[in-house]
Amino acid sequence: MAHSKYSRLNQYRSMWVLVFFDLPTETRSERKAASGFRKRLLNDGFAMFQFSIYLRFCASRENTEVHIKRTKNILPKKGKVCIMQITDKQFGMIELFHGQKEIEPEKPSQQLELF
Repeated sequence: MAHSKYSRLNQYRSMWVLVFFDLPTETRSERKAASGFRKRLLNDGFAMFQFSIYLRFCASRENTEVHIKRTKNILPKKGKVCIMQITDKQFGMIELFHGQKEIEPEKPSQQLELF
């Protein structure tokens, strides 16, 4: 097994939270709500994976629950939102392509947890 600065994290205990959403943007208030939702996700440490898919690495299942709860607390009134959690091991099996060229997934940054 290759050792890296992330090897101290258990791939079955550390998790990824993915938030998928399809929000209406027809009116000014809908655009503002959609933009606000994306900004709040970013402020909570999520990163944009694709335009309507944001993800966040969590070092533990407990930390995962904290961020899922925060996301549920900021749900917009309209639109569809899906929250999915997968293990780091499962996320590590992702195959990413830019055009026809395969690219390496980004490694999570080491995070300091103050609990």
